[in-house]
Amino acid sequence: METDNTRILLVDDEEDILEFLNYNLTKAGYQVDTAENGKTALQKSSKTAYDLIILDIMMPEMDGVELCREIRNQETNRDSLIAFLTARSEDFTQIAALDSGGDDFITKPIKPGVFLSRIQALLRRKKRSEDDDTGLILTFGNLQIDKEKLEVFEGEQLIHLAKKEFELLYLLVSKPGKVFNRDEILQKVWGSDVIVTNRTVDVHIRKLREKIGDDYIKTIKGVGYKFDY
Repeated sequence: METDNTRILLVDDEEDILEFLNYNLTKAGYQVDTAENGKTALQKSSKTAYDLIILDIMMPEMDGVELCREIRNQETNRDSLIAFLTARSEDFTQIAALDSGGDDFITKPIKPGVFLSRIQALLRRKKRSEDDDTGLILTFGNLQIDKEKLEVFEGEQLIHLAKKEFELLYLLVSKPGKVFNRDEILQKVWGSDVIVTNRTVDVHIRKLREKIGDDYIKTIKGVGYKFDY
């Protein structure tokens, strides 16, 4: 995969980890910027568009989850890939991180070969997503979904969705009436490289219903979910 023009931002408050990851990514041919805290990371991300941003979850003052939310509110990196570095595996941490706009987890301790493979897999996924982007606008009653702009409107009102909420909704509306089981949703929205549970799907479905109403997404007990209108 071409790496010369791939820009990555690394954010970690532990200097040794920052140097270790920076060395391996730079050696692999990536353009790498680093930040030791959330404030510095926000300053850099406001000025530079990155293909991938790697955030440590446990940082003082501003943790990775809060930092991810702030980055997603910036125009510059709204659609960039964001991966979390974490030694924690609790479901609530994963759900909070993914709900803030994250795309993946990389678990500590980090082995260079595994780390670089995960980075390559993430960037390939981003490229496939860009290649598949047809810019379609789907309309169902008063609900309008714009894939190109990542926007959802109920009538003239903009509904604010997190990135994974939008991707989940777009998957369901791409085939109205089709029942997607949880494993299929996890595969298509989060990918096979991301370690998440069925509980993550249920939480995101609940949040979608809170934002767009209960009428569109139906639960098929023991199977999964479908979009209906």
